Amino acid sequence: MDRASSAANHTELGAFASRRALLKSAAGLALGASFAGERWTRSFAADDPLPSWNDGQAKQAILDFVAAATKEGSDRFVPITDRIATFDQDGCLWVEHPLYGQAVFAIDRIKALAPDHPEWKTNDPYKAILSDDTKAMASFSEQDWEQVIGATHAGMTVEDFQKVAAEWSATARDPHFDHLYTELVYQPMLEVLAYLRDNGFRTYIVSGGGQEFIRSYAEGVYGIPPEQVIGTTFETKYGYAADGTPTLTKEPKLQLNNNNGGKAEDINLFIGKRPAIAFGNSTGDQQMLEWANGGERAHLAVLIYHDDAEREYAYGPAGGLPDTKVGTFTQALHDEAKKQKWAVVSMKKDWRQLFAFEKEK
Repeated sequence: MDRASSAANHTELGAFASRRALLKSAAGLALGASFAGERWTRSFAADDPLPSWNDGQAKQAILDFVAAATKEGSDRFVPITDRIATFDQDGCLWVEHPLYGQAVFAIDRIKALAPDHPEWKTNDPYKAILSDDTKAMASFSEQDWEQVIGATHAGMTVEDFQKVAAEWSATARDPHFDHLYTELVYQPMLEVLAYLRDNGFRTYIVSGGGQEFIRSYAEGVYGIPPEQVIGTTFETKYGYAADGTPTLTKEPKLQLNNNNGGKAEDINLFIGKRPAIAFGNSTGDQQMLEWANGGERAHLAVLIYHDDAEREYAYGPAGGLPDTKVGTFTQALHDEAKKQKWAVVSMKKDWRQLFAFEKEK
């Protein structure tokens, strides 16, 4: 079975982990950076800072942007203090199909905790997860997901949550690629991160995923420190342990939904400046790219288009590709990108190599 067929077969399962439903309830997951995160520190030849990219319009757009942004005296010059680059994570920096990592973690936790909760075998929504009933899971409501997340995340101290998440990420492997989830990072994007930083840009993750979840591994995986991660946030409650030690306990209450227009709003809230370059891959990133794509100085908006069914997955529905409800890239978004002259990256045509563990073409 090729990956296009695999993506189509996961449509129902992907639907139940829709971004809105998941992020309304998830309190952020911690995938420990359990592999050699030094990949992002690789140095590349000065004549080709993006060696995993094929020559083409997308690669040239990035090179041209950096050249314009760093040319002193030009009306497109971007001062060092304003060199802000923002990146979505899921589907932009690493694989998001067929399920977001947060959904996989929650499902695995329910199964791990099930021996202590025999009632789950007969009670919804846990029964569907324990019986691998994908059709039932596809119809989960937001309230169902709140129950699942509450059972696996809420009520834990931040430290306990980090420990559990780290143990999971040290062993959890994506069944399709047979690699750790933290290894499914796009090599071409690691090169972009390094290239921008080499030219004075501060790189930020701006994701619909849980902020605490991403902060737990972002520095090791991407070279991005925790303070440069903006994500969906959930409340924590300050209290004291039995011995009087101060604690923060995770609460299943949404604080900031960092998706769609929330991305631009939270960039303004946490950074206070409009990014000069922004990368995304779905309709949830549209407003962030619009926000970056303005002003007289150099600016660039970039969309990653998943059209490589052989090496990864192919989904849209732009261009007639399957609509799997995870990382939706609509035709309307594609049309806006063309109208606004955003760079659209074809994974199939523009990327010579997808992963560090993949042999180059």
